[in-house]
Amino acid sequence: MKFHCGIALFILCSSSAYADGFRLDSREIKTGTSLNQTYLFNGFGCQGENRSPALEWSGVPPGTKSFAITTFDPDAPTGSGWWHWTVVNIPANVKSLPSGAGDKSGSKLPQGATNGRNDFGYSGFGGACPPSGDKPHHYHFKIWALKVSNLPIDRSSSGALVGYMLNANKLATAEIVPVYGH
Repeated sequence: MKFHCGIALFILCSSSAYADGFRLDSREIKTGTSLNQTYLFNGFGCQGENRSPALEWSGVPPGTKSFAITTFDPDAPTGSGWWHWTVVNIPANVKSLPSGAGDKSGSKLPQGATNGRNDFGYSGFGGACPPSGDKPHHYHFKIWALKVSNLPIDRSSSGALVGYMLNANKLATAEIVPVYGH
């Protein structure tokens, strides 16, 4: 599937699904731009730094009680995509995460926030690592504005469980979709 933005796909291609300007931004990654070694997994044939990018958001919708961030690769040859990162229970007064916030320790996350388990099998950020020779994959870094302050998620919660809980409680989303292939 090739990624094209146009008028018919505005909601999918814009940085926001919230009409009043909910946005996700980063000085480190951009939609349509290739990820560099900093954000690649270190293992499975990939040699990267496995660091999550700095992210910031604005235009928060009214009624937001918390945020979550996910990174998902729908192009992974699994039949169900690949969860690279889930972090939930980010307090409503927080509007950014620093580079490296997705490390395994969780020490750079705001108080109360929790990393879920990625598809590499641990809690925290797992960088891009598509199969060698595969077409470039799309990595959906998404911010979720939620109508609840806390989700019952812990470090062992799967991406599928987190995704279910997020979809049931979302007010709005916004995303950045960089690519990577090797």
